[in-house]
Amino acid sequence: MPAVELLLVRHGESTWNAVGRWQGWADPPLSDLGRAQAEAAAPAAGTVDLVVASDLERARRTAEIMATALAAGPVVVEPGVRERDVGEFTGLTRVEIEERWPGVLGSVNASIAADGRFGETAEALNGRVLEALWRQADASDGSPARATGSGQARILVVTHGGVVRSLERALGIEPGPLPNLGGRILTLDLTERTIQAGERVLLLDPDVVPVTVPGQL
Repeated sequence: MPAVELLLVRHGESTWNAVGRWQGWADPPLSDLGRAQAEAAAPAAGTVDLVVASDLERARRTAEIMATALAAGPVVVEPGVRERDVGEFTGLTRVEIEERWPGVLGSVNASIAADGRFGETAEALNGRVLEALWRQADASDGSPARATGSGQARILVVTHGGVVRSLERALGIEPGPLPNLGGRILTLDLTERTIQAGERVLLLDPDVVPVTVPGQL
């Protein structure tokens, strides 16, 4: 039966990651280190049939750098896999958020659900992201365009930490910290319409380029 393997990875370090600012739908660029991380990560991604990216610059640029190295362009820009909207948290550090709303980060999902000022609920985020992933998987028909050796299409999806961790929770996995250029393998069965979670991955070698782990939802 046709299936598609998705390699979901977090973008390279952004300039706001570097200073601990929550991004959400804000659009800061990659840092110099983030660009170096994207270049270093490409070989570890292996052979892919398609590269898909969030429309936010930090993810799109990471995808472009990787796609060039993998000869897998052009990048398909998919707004559905952009980061979670974090509302009034946008642009603030964890310290600044705690000063303005004491205790809110201890139960952020409940706070978001109760107060739209703080962005999207997990249900809204997962709904739009899964719709986008199925759309890209269905477009591939599960057929590899290149010799992946797996007999199924393999898509690199450059997205965001909040997206990957929220999907992990929805699939019953307690998410740990997620480094830049870390992620999760998912397999989408196009016939049964099921999703199977595979292993966590890190596409960076710390002996080659520094590994960064920004804070996240």
